[in-house]
Amino acid sequence: MPTGVALRNVRQQLFDAAELVLLRDGVNGLTSRAVTVEAGCAKGVLHRHFADFDAFLAELVQDRITRIRAQAAELTESAGTGTVVASLTGALTELFGSVAVAIIALVTSRDELRARLRESHPSGVPVLAEGVAMIAAYLTAERDLGRVAADADVDTLALMLIGTGHLLFADRKENPLERSAVEQVVVGVVADVVTPSH
Repeated sequence: MPTGVALRNVRQQLFDAAELVLLRDGVNGLTSRAVTVEAGCAKGVLHRHFADFDAFLAELVQDRITRIRAQAAELTESAGTGTVVASLTGALTELFGSVAVAIIALVTSRDELRARLRESHPSGVPVLAEGVAMIAAYLTAERDLGRVAADADVDTLALMLIGTGHLLFADRKENPLERSAVEQVVVGVVADVVTPSH
């Protein structure tokens, strides 16, 4: 690409390109060069906006966390509508059907990236931790509405759903997961705490 060509919303363009590369080529294929080629810009563009590639990757993960937080707010606001199982199935499918599984692999494979993320996320894998917080907040809202048993351990249920969801969706490039498989897992985890008809 010629120098001097103005790019709109460069950061988001680079993030979108990185996600495409990550989904297509995996963690090993995600390089600064691959990102800039995918974004259609000169390699120097990335380095003008970020201190180095790990700084870029940390911002990429933070961008994904911001999206999960928006999803969490919508999910919690939906408490009391539809069924608990359908809402959880939809939330897990949206979370793990996206680039989140690849982001998790990225975080676990790069020591420098994990070190940078520890500054703002001192424990856990950030994307998974945000998913747990999302599900726990939703289940708490449903418990407050009486649609989930008052004695339900929402934190443990959230851990179980996110852990199982991650395992279900991991390495699913060739065989996309059917929604019914996710729903079956959700039912298995929450059947004893969801009140009848909810």
